[in-house]
Amino acid sequence: MLDDERGPLLRQALSRLDAAAAYLDLDQDVAEKLGAPRETLKARLLIRMDDGSRRAFTAWRCRYDDTRGPTKGGIRYHPASTMDEVEALAFWMTFKCAVMNLPYGGGKGAIRVDPHGLSRAELERLSRAYVQAFAGVIGPERDIPAPDVYTDAMVMGWMADEYGSLTGAPAPAVVTGKPVALGGSLGRGDATARGGWYLLRHLAARLGVEDQPGRVRRAIVQGYGNAGRHMARLLASDGWTIVGVSDSRGAVAAPGGIDFDALDAAKARGGVGLLEGPGVRRVDPDEILALDAELLVPAALEEMIHAGNVHLITAPVVLELANGPVTPEADEVLTARGITVLPDILANAGGVTVSYFEWVQNRQGWYWGEAEVHERLKAAMEREGDAIGDRVAALGIDWRTAAYVHGLARLADAIAAHGTQTDFRG
Repeated sequence: MLDDERGPLLRQALSRLDAAAAYLDLDQDVAEKLGAPRETLKARLLIRMDDGSRRAFTAWRCRYDDTRGPTKGGIRYHPASTMDEVEALAFWMTFKCAVMNLPYGGGKGAIRVDPHGLSRAELERLSRAYVQAFAGVIGPERDIPAPDVYTDAMVMGWMADEYGSLTGAPAPAVVTGKPVALGGSLGRGDATARGGWYLLRHLAARLGVEDQPGRVRRAIVQGYGNAGRHMARLLASDGWTIVGVSDSRGAVAAPGGIDFDALDAAKARGGVGLLEGPGVRRVDPDEILALDAELLVPAALEEMIHAGNVHLITAPVVLELANGPVTPEADEVLTARGITVLPDILANAGGVTVSYFEWVQNRQGWYWGEAEVHERLKAAMEREGDAIGDRVAALGIDWRTAAYVHGLARLADAIAAHGTQTDFRG
């Protein structure tokens, strides 16, 4: 694929691959295979609206690489989605699955739509239309979707049902993140946040943010959506004080901490910026980055921390719950300032890890209790966190580069194991 066929976000993502490759003795085949998506499909979904009219929506599904197994990745519904974004997200998923040693490659999907403008019936028709359009791409052994931005268990349930209708047999393993009643896994709802929380707790002493008598630990959550909400509550349960939160409609600062019930009520009314209370003040979303805190959790969309606002950050640790929230330029600034960034392909991997657990349970027809899911997730996050931390120490590099080195080493081994014979699978 020519460079000009790759969008700017994918090119930025690939710069992480180049940085990691410098620390490994790689065959040229590895860079060639991982330098572009294996396949990206585009479809036009035409659905009947509630008023009887028809409306078209653009949709994509990308299968970036399947060297280590069937591709895996979420589907997001967002008015600003693009093919470039989908391909970059699929690239990150490829590395995330390798970092966690899951038998998956990376995939991703999207529909360019504002789901808030659709009725429940319209949303269901759109979700089923997506499966109809990409039924030849997805499948329990080929490509397994999951929830992402503005999609949830309900949407996944519709998709699994539609796939079963098209194939003539129930196939719960075709998607993950489903309702528990339809084969979803216990523990999936907060898995992304819980995985990041387990990682932070395990590495706390190494990062200098461990709990100590008399110490106040403060955190900022940028993006109070599903992952951000769960992370804020998990941190608070562990003694952290949440001093700032934001969502797409505003932000608040609260040096004394936040009342989460009041915050949830404000968000339901129209955004976290509507929160009121003692010591709470509404601020510009970028202003929360400058609050005094020991931890910043970007949990919104890509590129929310960039050259224009990175100088505001004072927290010594950044834990990426969002995918690609820090641009490469901002990353360089953070590294130069000695700020530790726990990268997305490790820090938010709890979601895909528990999705893998769900897929395994669906395939074997044997379901685990929530405590077992939590224990397996905790073990996986701690194992890979330690392995990447060891690379940080051994190579003298930042955590993001170390995570990419870790994942790339596994991908390179898998590519080599496939052999050199011509393979039209790519």
